[in-house]
Amino acid sequence: MKYIDLRSDTVTQPSPAMRQVMASAAVGDDVYGEDPTVNRLELLAAEILGMEDALFAPSGTQANLLALLSHCERGDEYIVGQLAHTYKYEGGGAAVLGSIQPQPINLEDDGTLDLDNVSRVIKPDNFHFARTRLLCLENTQAGKALPLEYLHEASVLAQAHQLNMHLDGARIFNAALHCNVPVQEISRHFDSVSICLSKGLGAPVGSLLCANKDLIRRARRWRKMLGGGMRQAGILAAAGIYALNQNISRLVDDHANATLLADGLAKINGIEVQSNGTQTNMVFIEMSHEDAQHIAKFMAKHHILIEGGKTIRLVTHMDISENDIHTVTEAFRQFFQKQVGQ
Repeated sequence: MKYIDLRSDTVTQPSPAMRQVMASAAVGDDVYGEDPTVNRLELLAAEILGMEDALFAPSGTQANLLALLSHCERGDEYIVGQLAHTYKYEGGGAAVLGSIQPQPINLEDDGTLDLDNVSRVIKPDNFHFARTRLLCLENTQAGKALPLEYLHEASVLAQAHQLNMHLDGARIFNAALHCNVPVQEISRHFDSVSICLSKGLGAPVGSLLCANKDLIRRARRWRKMLGGGMRQAGILAAAGIYALNQNISRLVDDHANATLLADGLAKINGIEVQSNGTQTNMVFIEMSHEDAQHIAKFMAKHHILIEGGKTIRLVTHMDISENDIHTVTEAFRQFFQKQVGQ
């Protein structure tokens, strides 16, 4: 029986059409720069984001690390959100492998970093301090798209302090669709952007780092050092090309399903849907500690996979249908009716 998996949009399966283009992909040795399909993917990604060049990496974690290592030197510092993926969820790679110091600050409710706080933590040019070199943002952040005016204000601040800007744009296309703008209206504010192919876009693996040619040249060297130089990677790159050509516009379906799910769950006593709104493909719900202890096991018995906890993130994606949303909502309703009955 099919499982409805709401744990993340990383669980998507490649479609039959995607598998077909993977099977027929032309390949070569990408470390030599000779894989035609990888080269085509990198050119396509750079063109879509309005950047000079791009580099194919096996994961979003590596793509972000390549950016940090290429922007910063040992003893430099990057400013980042406390809950940002590049700080909290990537194993401390910048510090461990690059000797790059993170300067985390709290995120605001809308996913932004307060720019006054950013200004306050920029270090003066003094040998007592790490050199502040980079401002890192994330879009979307917990499913929220950063406001376009904020991106402009952040870039003005960065330029005034001679900082580069990197965007963890794993879900940048979700953000662009929510803001109803071409993706370049977001990417143009940044010196580098990482994009993920294996989340809502449905590819089985891979991310891209997009930037100018000089930064990508440095990143390519770092990629080799980190073991990310794949050989006949065109089989994977073909899936990425298909994802970028076919699966961006359909992300609006995931947004609609997330809104449908949030609306349905909001009507169930015992669930509190976070009030800041469902903008893209994520719904955050809260419940009592007692209910949180049992809900994941109950849902698994109904062939629905969620992460447990008092605050639960539910993520829609291309393998979740509108009918699945109704099934999930009904299962939550049954759980809380059972709790009341006890």
